Amino acid sequence: MNLSVALPILIPLLAGAVSLVFWRSHFAQRWIGVFGTGALLWAAIVLLLQTWEEGIQVMHMGSWVGPFGIVLVSDLLGAIMVLLTGITGFATALYSLVAIPREHEKFGYYPLLHLLLAGVSGAFLTGDIFNLYVWFEVMLVASFALIILGGERAQMEGAIKYVTLNLFSSALFLSAIGLLYGITGTLNMADVAVKLGEVSGEEQGLVSVISILFLVAFGIKAAAFPLFFWLPASYHTPQVAVSAIFAGLLTKVGVYVLFRFYTLIFAHDTELTHTILLWMGMLTMLTGVLGAAAQFEFRRILSFHIISQIGYMILGLAIFTPLAIVGGVFYIMHHIIVKANLFLVSGLVYRLRGTYELKDLGGLYRSHPWLGLLFLIPALSLAGLPPLSGFFAKFVIIRAGIEAEQWLAVAVSLLVGLLTLYSMIKIWNEVFWKAAPAERTEEAPAYTHQGNSLLMYYLPIAALALMTVLIGVFAQPIYLLAEGSAAQLLAPAGYIEAVLGVQP
Repeated sequence: MNLSVALPILIPLLAGAVSLVFWRSHFAQRWIGVFGTGALLWAAIVLLLQTWEEGIQVMHMGSWVGPFGIVLVSDLLGAIMVLLTGITGFATALYSLVAIPREHEKFGYYPLLHLLLAGVSGAFLTGDIFNLYVWFEVMLVASFALIILGGERAQMEGAIKYVTLNLFSSALFLSAIGLLYGITGTLNMADVAVKLGEVSGEEQGLVSVISILFLVAFGIKAAAFPLFFWLPASYHTPQVAVSAIFAGLLTKVGVYVLFRFYTLIFAHDTELTHTILLWMGMLTMLTGVLGAAAQFEFRRILSFHIISQIGYMILGLAIFTPLAIVGGVFYIMHHIIVKANLFLVSGLVYRLRGTYELKDLGGLYRSHPWLGLLFLIPALSLAGLPPLSGFFAKFVIIRAGIEAEQWLAVAVSLLVGLLTLYSMIKIWNEVFWKAAPAERTEEAPAYTHQGNSLLMYYLPIAALALMTVLIGVFAQPIYLLAEGSAAQLLAPAGYIEAVLGVQP
């Protein structure tokens, strides 16, 4: 029983349960949130180091060896994603100390936050397709409750759009699971990969249909073209701490599963799916960035940019060369930190000015120059300017596209980078550089239970901005980590042997 693989799931579940015990004490729930997410971050670091040094880590629940029992698996990609979950969760918990109003706390914000983190970690570590579905539903329940927390009209409208498309995705997912089980008689990912390699020619057509069903289901959850419109309709409606953790993590679960399934399970049927993924990636990039260019509300712009940046990750998978997979993994690492941070910055802007509308903002660079700098770091990284993390992530993917002679994909990537820079400059000019409107020159009154203190707003923002700089300046270790992850993904025999104990 390798307990270190289960700790990233058990810790948030335990923290959520303890938060429920202290339901009436908001003070206790806040600090359980901080210590619980801090413990998750510690467990994630330990797991990544162990996976890096010792290889793929496996835990067979109840000592039932796969494929007969429930199995948890940590390869490098899974361990990286769990670490990013811990970082984002810890930063959000710190930010929530001052950003979540009491009326939201009393409706169970912290237990729901822990439940969401448990669902995300479970999805990254499970080695069983049905349990992946279960963790997706845990995430859906927790995220839906977090969106509607407070019961405002805009939240309810956003939640309806959010849950409708995600339930449709779950229905497709469950249907594909049933068809896959009918062919293979198993749902253990490693065992399914082995069984699909033995499928006869008569059933190959059905395997391709199942592959497309999974592609649509996970494409919806990743907010990929064309079924992405639920995201910009919902991510700007909840409290900004909720928006930040959604932006950082939820769509990346869909991306992670695409990487997992189309390198492990459907690695034998690449021509059709990877052609679809290539066009999906390019169209996701273009539609997302054009949607952002048309917006003039802070969080809506950032929401559309989640979509456009997802396209880069899908593009890395679609090109399907070792360098492209490295770029895709690197891009995921960069984007989770940058996007969560930009949403946290937008929340501090709202705290200072009481609005997200760009036309009503301005003058923040004069009154809060440090906030302007802390915005520029993730904003320029998102656009791909050196020496920040986004430059190296984009550079690797574009170089992979050039080597694979995918010239259209390269051109789209460069164009989207320029349009992303345009959006970030637009935010900078409207929020920080131009003079503040006369009626907005005074700071908005404090709306949280912590009064006028801004330190806890700045602390997680500064920490994530520092990480963005360090990933760019010290890109080599991050690249090596992504390279090791890509090597495991492209050689799934090691994953299969670790789970099943036999060579495929």
